[in-house]
Amino acid sequence: MLDSLNRNIDYLRISVTDRCNLRCTYCMPPEGIEWIPHRAILTVEEMIRLSRLFADMGFRRIRLTGGEPLVRKGVEQIVRGIKDLPGIEKVTLTTNGVLLAAQLPALLDAGLDGVNISLDTLDRAQFAAIARRDELDRVIAGIHAALAVPGWNVKINCVPSGENDAQLIPIAALARDHDIAVRFIEMMPIGLGGTKQRRTQAEVLAMLEDAFGGAIACAQPDGGGPGEYVTFAGFQGRVGFISAMTHKFCNRCNRVRLSATGFLKTCLQYETGADLKALLNAGANDDTLRAAIAQAIAMKPASHHFSEHGETMDETRNMHQIGG
Repeated sequence: MLDSLNRNIDYLRISVTDRCNLRCTYCMPPEGIEWIPHRAILTVEEMIRLSRLFADMGFRRIRLTGGEPLVRKGVEQIVRGIKDLPGIEKVTLTTNGVLLAAQLPALLDAGLDGVNISLDTLDRAQFAAIARRDELDRVIAGIHAALAVPGWNVKINCVPSGENDAQLIPIAALARDHDIAVRFIEMMPIGLGGTKQRRTQAEVLAMLEDAFGGAIACAQPDGGGPGEYVTFAGFQGRVGFISAMTHKFCNRCNRVRLSATGFLKTCLQYETGADLKALLNAGANDDTLRAAIAQAIAMKPASHHFSEHGETMDETRNMHQIGG
């Protein structure tokens, strides 16, 4: 589906819950947060219905996010229901990995095509400090379980924060030892992320080249997206950079987000979009829902302005409430 700038918007990220089993310092305050009431969250049936409408309108890839999507009861039903829709080519999931090993068989049976696993450190004490939970062992078990699936699309997402500099090399080395993509994602100034230090793509690449030698440009893994990828001598996999702050890619953005409360968010920075849950609650038919989706996408902002002064419609929520 084309927006007003002729960008082909064909990728939807659905947050299936705002809840999470970790309490990461860049996502949640130490005193915790108030969870969204269950009645306000999209039902499984509503998610599948909306996904069908997006597929009818040309969307081809859907990623399930959170919060932590694996804490949502019946997440495999969501995967199966969306994967069975005509036009949907891939259904993937982003997870912190804590519950992945236990739930992987059901997810594979439902047709899940791949997984992105968030991992900011391989140091157990540091992991516990960042996540406020001592769960690194289960995350590692989830990574190994995913890597054991033949031909599966596995990516590691790491956010360089200045606090985890010493861990960037060990995390990148996962792509040396396995045919996977390790991606370094620049910290976005959303919610608590705005209070954290950011390591730029140039800074991280310099660290990696000091450790592994000169970077070698390489093709992007399957799945598209905004990442720039390199590899190093002796690596089986790739290292990617998703750098919305220093390497702005808004001109080729192809995605929108659907929050757990059914709000269609067309740009990460802005609060503008369409409240599809309200329309569902009012009994809207498919044509009305399609019209709301089309109107929101037609008004998708040209770009973010994170490096500039804020505007009145800027997003104020934390990432677990928006959907990663």
